[in-house]
Order: sequence, then structure tokens, then C-alpha cells
Amino acid sequence: MVKQSSDFFKKVYGIVRQIPYGKVTTYGAIAKALGAAKSARTVGYAMNASHQYEDVPAHRVVNRNGVLTGKHHFPGTHVMQQMLEAEGVKIKDDQIIDFEKYLWIPSLQD
Repeated sequence: MVKQSSDFFKKVYGIVRQIPYGKVTTYGAIAKALGAAKSARTVGYAMNASHQYEDVPAHRVVNRNGVLTGKHHFPGTHVMQQMLEAEGVKIKDDQIIDFEKYLWIPSLQD
């Protein structure tokens, strides 16, 4: 089971590394792209564990409504928001404004 989780996390990180600068995606969109549509929560666990990898832009993964639900896993109160705003993403009250404008949907992986 641990090996399976580890492999799943690696696949999640592979998709997250593809998110373009200034764009975001959702936990559910990543799960769906991996053929595991009901695994959004597990994608969240992968994001929480991703901070050991500098090349995984975890700040670009938000919930299905564009809310910065993972912000508590970053050092400092507003680090996730600051990182997104530095890329041009507009945020108010921990939610992305014009979410659809910034949303990137990963394609299905082989």
C-alpha cells in the first residue's frame, strides 16, 4: 500500500510540475487526469507532502471553487497567496477572483 501511495504521489507531482506559471488547477482535476476521479483527497495528501521538493509548485493547486485550502501547509500565514499573486493571480479572501481565467485542466495521462 505504501508503495502504491508513493507511486501515486509521484504521478501527482508530475502533473503539478506541468501547471503553467500564472495558472492553477484543482485536486479533483489532477485526480481525474490520473484516472482516479475519487482520489482528490489523496492528491491533497500528496500536496501536503510535496514541500520537500522545490520543483513541485504546490501553491498552484487549489480546491474546486478556487479557494486556497492548502495555505496552512506553507510557512507563514499568506505565503501561498503571495506566491500566486507574484504570478499575477488575483485573490480576495483566500479565493481566486475570476477562477475560470486562471484554471488549467491537465489532460489525461498515459
